[in-house]
Amino acid sequence: MPDALSIVVVETDRERAFMIVDGLRDAGEFDIQVISEPSGLARQIQMRDPDVVLIDIANPSRDVLEELTLASGPKDRPVAIFADRSEDGLSAAAVEAGVSAYVVDGLQPARLKPVLDAAIARFRLFQRMRTELAEAKRALEERKVIDRAKGMVMKARGIGEDEAYALLRKAAMDQNKRVAEVAQALVTAAGLLA
Repeated sequence: MPDALSIVVVETDRERAFMIVDGLRDAGEFDIQVISEPSGLARQIQMRDPDVVLIDIANPSRDVLEELTLASGPKDRPVAIFADRSEDGLSAAAVEAGVSAYVVDGLQPARLKPVLDAAIARFRLFQRMRTELAEAKRALEERKVIDRAKGMVMKARGIGEDEAYALLRKAAMDQNKRVAEVAQALVTAAGLLA
């Protein structure tokens, strides 16, 4: 993220919005924009494309929370929600929805920067975890395809597993491709011929 973070503050109360903006300005160098009308929130946030979204809401319900989190794009950027009150289970629901920080009865100007720092750190952690999970799933799928292709080569040539893999690897090197790509081509071709 750039040095001067762009922050969108979603706050319908003008006085609270001024308090938040002043608190953020005291805490550092930020590009701050305020959204005072939450209708069309997703479009408004998308147009501004901020680094962080900070939402202040008096008493969120599950529906409002879900709408706000979907609109603010918690998978695209850190989202911090400050709520005056909260029903049982809403903080867990917020975290499951991807909110990086959910603070109840805690909108105090001096706490804004530490909460935003924690939200950004948590967002980055989850972003890394999502990337690692996607890579692990991709590797597992590739492994399945390679094993299937090895089985086909073993059966067709009457050879062992190591020899079949060596053939796939050689074909991949000869074609300047990955073993998984050659294996997928073999599996696809066999499916067409069956």
